[in-house]
Amino acid sequence: MDQEGQWVAQALRGDQSAFAHLVDTYKTPIYNLCYRMLGTPTEAEDAAQETFVRVYTHLKGYDPQQKLSSWILAVASHYCVDRLRRRRINWISLDEEPEWEPPTADAVYPEDVAVENESSAEIRGWLQSLPPEYRLVITLRYWQDLSYEEIARATGTSESAIKSRLHRARAMIAQQVLAQRKLEAPPSRGALEGKKVISNATL
Repeated sequence: MDQEGQWVAQALRGDQSAFAHLVDTYKTPIYNLCYRMLGTPTEAEDAAQETFVRVYTHLKGYDPQQKLSSWILAVASHYCVDRLRRRRINWISLDEEPEWEPPTADAVYPEDVAVENESSAEIRGWLQSLPPEYRLVITLRYWQDLSYEEIARATGTSESAIKSRLHRARAMIAQQVLAQRKLEAPPSRGALEGKKVISNATL
């Protein structure tokens, strides 16, 4: 039995310190997931705390054959999606294919932008515009680095459904990127040079 398995077994016997080790191990990835799903630090903190309450409550139902990290992320994922649904926003249906134009040859693919500039306000804005299930698969894939199989298990769906949601989510983000670029006027040579200087100064 690995270390995490021992902590789970000890926690099931009432060892609070063992469960505290689990919390310490996963508190950062769980907070990050909740933040990207819900959009504010306060909501993320509340959701992370509720996640660990639910993990502790349902620990007896954990299957040791499943990765503990995937199971805990699944608990957080379901809670965040439910919380978003309660906001009563009219999200796009999962069965509705978004209309979009294919990116041009020089377009930046959204998944590449997300990986390279994950702290930018633009990326957060793009994520917040996605329906909960789409936002979730993007977050689990590109920030939690889960495989299609792991995401499918965490969300209780199939790998083909996950691939479809990722495709649609990327399409919606790409549409936003292209729309934003159309609104931006081409910068002058002086502006480009100034931007380069600022960029170099902050590295």
